[in-house]
Amino acid sequence: MLRTIKLGETDRIVTILAHGHGKVRAVAKGVRKPGSRFGARLEPTVHLLFQCYRGRELDVVTQVETIDANRALREHYGGLTHAISMLEAVDQVAPEREPIPALYRMLVGALRTLAATPSPIVSTGFFWKLLSLEGLHPVVDACVHCDAADDLVAFDAHEGGALCASCARYGGRSIRPETLEALRRILGGDLRSVLAVPPDAATLGELERLALGALESHLERRLRSAALL
Repeated sequence: MLRTIKLGETDRIVTILAHGHGKVRAVAKGVRKPGSRFGARLEPTVHLLFQCYRGRELDVVTQVETIDANRALREHYGGLTHAISMLEAVDQVAPEREPIPALYRMLVGALRTLAATPSPIVSTGFFWKLLSLEGLHPVVDACVHCDAADDLVAFDAHEGGALCASCARYGGRSIRPETLEALRRILGGDLRSVLAVPPDAATLGELERLALGALESHLERRLRSAALL
């Protein structure tokens, strides 16, 4: 489940990322009534099986079964805020009715990991991997302008990667060597080890700011949930 919107007195419009159907928007009728048979299951972060009746404008939810409630996320404020930011990002990039299995698997895995290890590095790593999935894999081993491999001191989201000291005179945000190394490990598929030995607060904060900046640059809009991070 990505998000819900109230509709009328008792209904909700739910947005769900489905493995074989992409992003689906549907009406859950009577879900806000006391005693609704699947109201509590249709909540953001819940991993579920669902069935819909195809409508003219919106589908109608007819059956729901919980796979994983990810209850730990809703019991931990920090975990929930980072989960919501991932859901919002996916909602923005996922086209309706167009399956993207890799995105589905990545989101399910990230929510599961965040529930078990409520660390901001999970959402930060998710943002960077989401950019890569969108075809915007950042250049982090050399200067994106001149290909120099040494003295990388800045990162430019618009240009798509790191900048050397010479090219950084024309733009970009400064980046610490520790941050650049952590980013290389995340993008190289080594997020597990970064989670096992988290970077210091300064490195983590810089990783998160750069990830949000790059993602918002790609989306051409602000993430509303970013204010909670």
